[in-house]
Amino acid sequence: MRQAERLATILERLSENGGVGVAELATELDASAATVRRDLQLLEEQRLLSRTHGGAVAHGMLYELPLRYRSARYGDEKRRIAAAAAERVSEGMVVGLTGGTTTTEVARGLLDRRRLTIVTNSLSIAAELAVRPNLKLVVTGGVARPESYELIGPLAEASLTGLNIDLAIVGVDGISRDAGLTTHHEAEAHTNRALIDRARRALVVADSSKVGQTSFARICEADRVDELITDSVADPDELAGLREAGIAVTTV
Repeated sequence: MRQAERLATILERLSENGGVGVAELATELDASAATVRRDLQLLEEQRLLSRTHGGAVAHGMLYELPLRYRSARYGDEKRRIAAAAAERVSEGMVVGLTGGTTTTEVARGLLDRRRLTIVTNSLSIAAELAVRPNLKLVVTGGVARPESYELIGPLAEASLTGLNIDLAIVGVDGISRDAGLTTHHEAEAHTNRALIDRARRALVVADSSKVGQTSFARICEADRVDELITDSVADPDELAGLREAGIAVTTV
């Protein structure tokens, strides 16, 4: 297992349990105790945990994995989902992209397109596209959120006023028929909803771990979305419920 995947797993266990032990992690990660201790030391240096005798505890409350570690999870699935989403984009469109690892993969799939306008509140996506003269890039204002590298809040929402977007491509932390689209942070949810409200169509890109899940803050109701693209191992009962809500579901 690569280091990035080990670190993501450690943080996920911390988020679930509040603490981890070296011996248990070594077994789960199929790594030596010395390797696990080095990983814990690295995460402590980044202020993501506090070391204890025989393990570590969460540094404050870990509601979500930092973006740089989430990108290591479900990598192949996210690339397939992104490729399918990029096929929905045609020449001359105005495309809105929220932040997230899967939407960043979508942006990479659009790098060589021409006559596209990309509207985003994601600093990661902006960094990928800013040097591409073939694309027009519009970045919202707002307050930078370090966990997701997104610009959020009233300034971000105000900068979307008056824009007309053909397709909003949205990343989520959870999607279900009853809870709709959800994410970990309430201000992020409000900004993402503002982007969706400016769009003619809304497309959710989410790996199967997000399907059927509910996070803290609702972005919008399920029936506000036109299509979900996810991977083929998503729960079929959850997908059936989303289809009943009027969402076109594509699995890749």
